[in-house]
Amino acid sequence: MHDDLIAGGLIGTDEAGKGDYFGPLVCAACYVDSNTSDLLIGANVRDSKKISDNRVRELAEFIKAACPHDIIVILPEKYNQLYAKFRNLNRLLAWAHAKAIENILEKVDCQNVLTDQFGDESLVKKALQEKGRTVNLIQRTKAERNLAVAAASILARGEFLNRLAFLSRTYGVNLRPGAGAPTDEAIREFVRKNGKDKLYQVGKLHFKNTRKAGV
Repeated sequence: MHDDLIAGGLIGTDEAGKGDYFGPLVCAACYVDSNTSDLLIGANVRDSKKISDNRVRELAEFIKAACPHDIIVILPEKYNQLYAKFRNLNRLLAWAHAKAIENILEKVDCQNVLTDQFGDESLVKKALQEKGRTVNLIQRTKAERNLAVAAASILARGEFLNRLAFLSRTYGVNLRPGAGAPTDEAIREFVRKNGKDKLYQVGKLHFKNTRKAGV
Protein backbone atom coordinates (compact mmCIF):
# COMPACT_ATOMS: atom_id res chain seq x y z
CA MET A 1 0.00 0.00 0.00
CA HIS A 2 2.89 2.39 0.76
CA ASP A 3 4.18 3.26 -2.71
CA ASP A 4 7.66 4.71 -3.35
CA LEU A 5 5.96 7.53 -5.27
CA ILE A 6 4.54 8.90 -2.02
CA ALA A 7 7.95 9.72 -0.57
CA GLY A 8 8.13 12.89 -2.65
CA GLY A 9 4.42 13.63 -2.49
CA LEU A 10 1.73 12.19 -4.74
CA ILE A 11 -1.74 13.18 -5.92
CA GLY A 12 -4.05 10.20 -6.31
CA THR A 13 -7.42 10.39 -8.04
CA ASP A 14 -10.40 8.08 -8.24
CA GLU A 15 -14.11 8.23 -8.97
CA ALA A 16 -17.40 6.85 -7.69
CA GLY A 17 -20.83 6.57 -9.22
CA LYS A 18 -19.88 5.75 -12.80
CA GLY A 19 -21.55 2.34 -12.61
CA ASP A 20 -24.51 3.50 -10.52
CA TYR A 21 -27.72 4.60 -12.22
CA PHE A 22 -28.83 6.85 -9.38
CA GLY A 23 -26.76 9.60 -7.86
CA PRO A 24 -23.88 11.76 -9.04
CA LEU A 25 -20.57 11.02 -10.67
CA VAL A 26 -17.90 11.99 -8.13
CA CYS A 27 -14.19 12.39 -8.74
CA ALA A 28 -11.76 13.02 -5.88
CA ALA A 29 -8.09 13.94 -5.73
CA CYS A 30 -5.99 13.50 -2.58
CA TYR A 31 -2.41 14.59 -1.89
CA VAL A 32 -0.36 12.27 0.31
CA ASP A 33 3.27 12.64 1.35
CA SER A 34 5.61 11.14 3.92
CA ASN A 35 4.06 13.29 6.65
CA THR A 36 0.50 12.03 6.15
CA SER A 37 1.04 8.50 4.83
CA ASP A 38 1.61 7.01 8.29
CA LEU A 39 -1.64 8.59 9.51
CA LEU A 40 -3.57 6.98 6.66
CA ILE A 41 -1.88 3.62 7.13
CA GLY A 42 -2.68 3.77 10.85
CA ALA A 43 -6.35 4.35 10.02
CA ASN A 44 -6.24 1.33 7.67
CA VAL A 45 -7.05 3.36 4.58
CA ARG A 46 -7.49 1.05 1.60
CA ASP A 47 -9.60 0.62 -1.51
CA SER A 48 -13.13 1.82 -0.68
CA LYS A 49 -14.65 -1.29 -2.29
CA LYS A 50 -13.19 -3.32 0.59
CA ILE A 51 -14.79 -1.15 3.32
CA SER A 52 -18.36 -0.93 4.61
CA ASP A 53 -20.38 2.15 3.65
CA ASN A 54 -20.49 3.44 7.23
CA ARG A 55 -16.73 3.09 7.62
CA VAL A 56 -16.18 4.79 4.26
CA ARG A 57 -18.10 7.82 5.53
CA GLU A 58 -16.04 7.91 8.74
CA LEU A 59 -12.72 7.56 6.93
CA ALA A 60 -13.69 10.22 4.40
CA GLU A 61 -14.02 12.76 7.20
CA PHE A 62 -10.68 11.66 8.66
CA ILE A 63 -8.94 12.03 5.28
CA LYS A 64 -10.48 15.45 4.69
CA ALA A 65 -8.98 16.65 7.98
CA ALA A 66 -5.58 15.06 7.32
CA CYS A 67 -4.85 15.70 3.64
CA PRO A 68 -5.18 18.39 0.97
CA HIS A 69 -7.95 17.19 -1.33
CA ASP A 70 -10.53 18.18 -3.89
CA ILE A 71 -13.89 16.62 -4.75
CA ILE A 72 -15.76 17.17 -8.01
CA VAL A 73 -19.47 16.33 -7.83
CA ILE A 74 -21.44 16.09 -11.07
CA LEU A 75 -25.08 15.84 -10.04
CA PRO A 76 -27.40 13.84 -12.32
CA GLU A 77 -28.95 16.88 -14.00
CA LYS A 78 -25.49 18.23 -14.96
CA TYR A 79 -24.21 14.73 -15.73
CA ASN A 80 -26.97 14.21 -18.31
CA GLN A 81 -26.14 17.55 -19.92
CA LEU A 82 -22.40 16.75 -20.04
CA TYR A 83 -22.96 13.22 -21.33
CA ALA A 84 -25.06 14.65 -24.15
CA LYS A 85 -22.09 16.90 -24.96
CA PHE A 86 -19.26 14.36 -24.63
CA ARG A 87 -21.21 11.26 -25.78
CA ASN A 88 -18.51 9.18 -24.13
CA LEU A 89 -18.13 8.29 -20.46
CA ASN A 90 -14.34 8.07 -20.58
CA ARG A 91 -14.09 11.61 -21.97
CA LEU A 92 -16.40 12.82 -19.21
CA LEU A 93 -14.30 11.02 -16.61
CA ALA A 94 -11.12 12.52 -18.03
CA TRP A 95 -12.61 15.99 -17.74
CA ALA A 96 -13.61 15.36 -14.09
CA HIS A 97 -10.22 13.90 -13.12
CA ALA A 98 -8.43 16.80 -14.79
CA LYS A 99 -10.64 19.31 -12.97
CA ALA A 100 -9.90 17.71 -9.58
CA ILE A 101 -6.17 17.64 -10.35
CA GLU A 102 -6.25 21.26 -11.49
CA ASN A 103 -8.02 22.32 -8.29
CA ILE A 104 -5.67 20.47 -5.94
CA LEU A 105 -2.62 21.92 -7.71
CA GLU A 106 -3.86 25.30 -6.48
CA LYS A 107 -3.27 23.99 -2.94
CA VAL A 108 -0.06 21.93 -3.24
CA ASP A 109 3.09 21.93 -5.35
CA CYS A 110 3.22 18.41 -6.73
CA GLN A 111 4.16 17.05 -10.15
CA ASN A 112 3.33 13.36 -9.65
CA VAL A 113 -0.25 12.18 -10.25
CA LEU A 114 -1.50 8.60 -10.16
CA THR A 115 -4.94 7.55 -11.36
CA ASP A 116 -6.70 4.34 -12.28
CA GLN A 117 -6.57 3.22 -15.91
CA PHE A 118 -10.14 3.83 -17.10
CA GLY A 119 -9.53 4.62 -20.76
CA ASP A 120 -7.09 6.21 -23.18
CA GLU A 121 -4.31 7.77 -21.07
CA SER A 122 -4.09 10.69 -23.47
CA LEU A 123 -7.60 11.84 -22.53
CA VAL A 124 -6.60 13.05 -19.05
CA LYS A 125 -3.31 14.50 -20.31
CA LYS A 126 -5.15 16.37 -23.05
CA ALA A 127 -7.73 17.71 -20.60
CA LEU A 128 -4.95 18.92 -18.29
CA GLN A 129 -3.01 20.53 -21.12
CA GLU A 130 -6.13 22.40 -22.17
CA LYS A 131 -6.13 23.82 -18.63
CA GLY A 132 -2.45 24.77 -18.93
CA ARG A 133 -1.23 22.05 -16.57
CA THR A 134 1.70 19.71 -17.15
CA VAL A 135 2.30 16.92 -14.64
CA ASN A 136 3.90 13.50 -14.49
CA LEU A 137 0.68 11.53 -14.99
CA ILE A 138 0.79 7.80 -14.31
CA GLN A 139 -2.21 5.57 -15.01
CA ARG A 140 -2.31 2.01 -13.70
CA THR A 141 -4.84 -0.77 -13.47
CA LYS A 142 -5.81 -1.45 -9.85
CA ALA A 143 -4.27 1.86 -8.83
CA GLU A 144 -6.35 1.71 -5.61
CA ARG A 145 -3.53 -0.41 -4.19
CA ASN A 146 -1.64 2.87 -3.84
CA LEU A 147 -2.35 4.79 -0.64
CA ALA A 148 -3.09 8.14 -2.31
CA VAL A 149 -5.52 6.59 -4.79
CA ALA A 150 -7.14 4.53 -2.03
CA ALA A 151 -7.68 7.73 -0.04
CA ALA A 152 -9.20 9.39 -3.10
CA SER A 153 -11.48 6.40 -3.63
CA ILE A 154 -12.79 6.77 -0.08
CA LEU A 155 -13.38 10.50 -0.52
CA ALA A 156 -15.26 9.89 -3.78
CA ARG A 157 -17.32 7.00 -2.41
CA GLY A 158 -18.19 8.84 0.81
CA GLU A 159 -19.41 11.87 -1.11
CA PHE A 160 -21.39 9.67 -3.51
CA LEU A 161 -23.13 7.87 -0.63
CA ASN A 162 -24.01 11.12 1.13
CA ARG A 163 -25.43 12.67 -2.05
CA LEU A 164 -27.39 9.52 -2.88
CA ALA A 165 -28.91 9.48 0.62
CA PHE A 166 -29.89 13.14 0.24
CA LEU A 167 -31.62 12.45 -3.09
CA SER A 168 -33.44 9.49 -1.52
CA ARG A 169 -34.77 11.67 1.29
CA THR A 170 -35.67 14.51 -1.05
CA TYR A 171 -37.75 12.36 -3.40
CA GLY A 172 -39.05 9.79 -0.91
CA VAL A 173 -37.62 6.78 -2.76
CA ASN A 174 -34.83 4.41 -1.75
CA LEU A 175 -32.36 5.12 -4.55
CA ARG A 176 -29.97 2.21 -4.25
CA PRO A 177 -26.43 2.04 -5.61
CA GLY A 178 -25.82 -0.15 -8.62
CA ALA A 179 -27.67 -0.77 -11.85
CA GLY A 180 -29.36 -4.16 -11.38
CA ALA A 181 -32.98 -5.29 -11.13
CA PRO A 182 -33.65 -3.37 -7.87
CA THR A 183 -32.69 -0.20 -9.76
CA ASP A 184 -35.36 -0.87 -12.40
CA GLU A 185 -38.02 -1.17 -9.70
CA ALA A 186 -36.75 1.98 -7.96
CA ILE A 187 -37.04 3.87 -11.27
CA ARG A 188 -40.68 2.81 -11.62
CA GLU A 189 -41.40 3.77 -8.01
CA PHE A 190 -39.72 7.14 -8.53
CA VAL A 191 -41.81 7.85 -11.63
CA ARG A 192 -45.01 6.88 -9.82
CA LYS A 193 -44.23 9.28 -6.98
CA ASN A 194 -42.46 12.14 -8.74
CA GLY A 195 -43.19 11.87 -12.46
CA LYS A 196 -41.04 10.87 -15.41
CA ASP A 197 -39.94 14.46 -16.04
CA LYS A 198 -38.00 14.52 -12.74
CA LEU A 199 -35.98 11.38 -13.45
CA TYR A 200 -33.13 13.38 -14.99
CA GLN A 201 -32.54 14.95 -11.56
CA VAL A 202 -31.66 11.62 -9.92
CA GLY A 203 -30.54 9.19 -12.64
CA LYS A 204 -28.06 8.76 -15.46
CA LEU A 205 -30.55 8.52 -18.30
CA HIS A 206 -28.27 6.91 -20.91
CA PHE A 207 -28.06 3.72 -18.80
CA LYS A 208 -30.08 0.81 -20.18
CA ASN A 209 -32.13 0.83 -16.97
CA THR A 210 -34.17 3.78 -18.24
CA ARG A 211 -35.44 1.73 -21.17
CA LYS A 212 -35.73 -1.51 -19.19
CA ALA A 213 -37.93 0.18 -16.59
CA GLY A 214 -40.31 1.15 -19.37
CA VAL A 215 -40.16 4.91 -18.84
